Amino acid sequence: EVQLVESGGGLVQTGGSLRLSCAASGFTFDDYAIGWFRQAPGKEREGVSCISSSDGSTAYADSVKGRFTISSDNAKTTVYLQMNGLKPEDTAVYYCNADFEYWGKGTLVTVSS
Repeated sequence: EVQLVESGGGLVQTGGSLRLSCAASGFTFDDYAIGWFRQAPGKEREGVSCISSSDGSTAYADSVKGRFTISSDNAKTTVYLQMNGLKPEDTAVYYCNADFEYWGKGTLVTVSS
């Protein structure tokens, strides 16, 4: 059974930083692309970033390029999202996704002015 558990969300002020974690289990980690999505109040869920655990390739949404960094620790089967220079527009529930099929339950990030 695939399981994805997010953690690391919280309340920060504009310009602050957070590191989100996605602990994965129940599948062959190296065979999956792992991504982060987010959904803000009143908006559709959008892709933020993804990483291939097999070759380390990454991709980012234009809105977070230069501020967010995705990484993986294959030994811990965990993917991280380092978020710097946070803005109020980043406020959302952040979800971990495996191969665009499996989802975690989300972790809330709130950025205040």
